[in-house]
This record gives sequence, C-alpha cells and structure tokens, in this order.
Amino acid sequence: MNNDKKIQKITACAFIHKDGKLFIARRADTKKFLPGKYELPGGHIEFGETMIEGLKREIMEEFGFEVIVGEPFYVFTYTRDNYTVHSIEVDYFVTLANPNQNIELNTEDHSEYRWITQAEILNFFEVDDEEGCAIKKGFEVLPGKNW
Repeated sequence: MNNDKKIQKITACAFIHKDGKLFIARRADTKKFLPGKYELPGGHIEFGETMIEGLKREIMEEFGFEVIVGEPFYVFTYTRDNYTVHSIEVDYFVTLANPNQNIELNTEDHSEYRWITQAEILNFFEVDDEEGCAIKKGFEVLPGKNW
C-alpha cells in the first residue's frame, strides 16, 4: 500500500454529564461513516487547534451550546476506509457552561440526541464497541460522582 495515501486524524469527544445522565447523539443517516450510530459528540481537530479548542468548536457547530472541558479519561484508535485512515480518539469529561442552554441540533451531523443513564449504555452501544467501553469507563471514574 502506498504510504502517501494514508491519513491520520485526531478526534476529541465529550462525555457531557448532567444530573446523572450522559448526552449522546445519533449520527445523521446521510453520513458516510457510521450513519445512524449513536456516539459521544465531538469531531476532528483542525490543524493548529488544541484538543480543547477543537472540542469546544465541534460542540458549538453541531449542537449550538458552550461547554467546559475537563480532563481526558479514555483514548483509543481505529482504522477505516480499507486501512487508509487511522483515527485517534481522545474522550474528555465535559459539562455544560450553562445547564439550561438550549440544544440546537445541526441536522447535517445528527438526527437526534438523548440523555442516558449508565444502565442504558447497552441499549445504544454494542458490548465490544470501543466508544461504549469509553462510556462505561467514564461512568465508573467520573470525578465527584455525586452528580
């Protein structure tokens, strides 16, 4: 395989928690990669951005609200497009800057969102799904767990 056709992407995703629940979003059915799949919100970091700047930008673009980004708690990698794209995902603990903010869903990116409990993880993620594993870990190690 020709090395100059391979791409590496860095992705930051948000474990947005509020009142014992986690914010997840369903990818739009028109998306090329994983259409209709639930995920932690976030996206690719642009060249020159910090991880936190990129994550805040992605949340604002996709959902129209501001967040406070905490510490990273999970990292994993995956390949796609016949092993030509290698992605590194870093998941962060995140809270809403204003708990009463309205969510303005960008329908080009996501078709719906939900607030789920720890008990509902397997309703939205397969047992061996790496993002589901990140979510399980997030619920287990969340600082101050009295939310």
